Amino acid sequence: MDYERELMNLLDRTIASIDQRLVLLAPPGVAVPDQFTTCDFDLDRHESLIQAIQRFRGSIYHEDGAIRRDQLSPDGLHLTPEDSQSWHLVVTNRDGGIDACAWYRDYDSRVYFDRLRLKESALARSPEWRDVLWKAVEREIADARREGLRYAELGGWAVARESRSSAETLVLALATYALSRISGGALGITTATNRHQSSSILCRLGGRPLEAEGAVLPPYYDPHYDCLMEIVRFDSRAPNPRYQGLVDQVHQRLLETTVVARPYWPAMRSSHGTCAVSAAPTMAHTSPEMAA
Repeated sequence: MDYERELMNLLDRTIASIDQRLVLLAPPGVAVPDQFTTCDFDLDRHESLIQAIQRFRGSIYHEDGAIRRDQLSPDGLHLTPEDSQSWHLVVTNRDGGIDACAWYRDYDSRVYFDRLRLKESALARSPEWRDVLWKAVEREIADARREGLRYAELGGWAVARESRSSAETLVLALATYALSRISGGALGITTATNRHQSSSILCRLGGRPLEAEGAVLPPYYDPHYDCLMEIVRFDSRAPNPRYQGLVDQVHQRLLETTVVARPYWPAMRSSHGTCAVSAAPTMAHTSPEMAA
């Protein structure tokens, strides 16, 4: 009980200043929701931050033994298609480097399984489980459609070794709930590794194992990342009640966080430097782990 109280106090203190260390990158071609108060439409900065994320992920995954050096680009970048299609949440350290990062890919409820990154998972290629997985995910998407929600995938989780026992890891996960709220709510899914207790952290915050036909889909070995993985689903409306107040706080801080976006028309900045977009607030794309 004392540990739980201490953790909640630590999270409170971390969230109070997280907008000074959290950076949000918008996907190309997205109309940045006007709930955000500060946008920086800067192509060079956006591209530089994406490369910094890719280099950070590459170094962390390689250090963990999750990937080989030849799976990175010649200059050490961990490249994935999702990098150009997702929102990126980045927690920086005092020196301006990256402490933790994750991507969040937002879909409308018309998406289908074959457009998800999940279709590339080892479980999706398993003769025993691929049909069960497909049916379970399609049911989740149908639920989102019926309830007027969006659908989301999370991935690209990476945390610096020295920060893995800090509150930043939990705050980053809470921020995904807050980001989902801005689009009106979402059901989501991620492939979460057992390494560093990543899957247990997500479940602690409100994630649940994916179920199909009354059975929980099992953990599975992913040869690409050489680790045991689990599929975790979440509902942005229903975090663990113990953390609901913290999600509310992170949501407010997230709206005050700088959004870095590539310039697009009709994006403009007001004289006060706030977001000004003529399109209706949306996180839809114009053009489809804690996971690797």
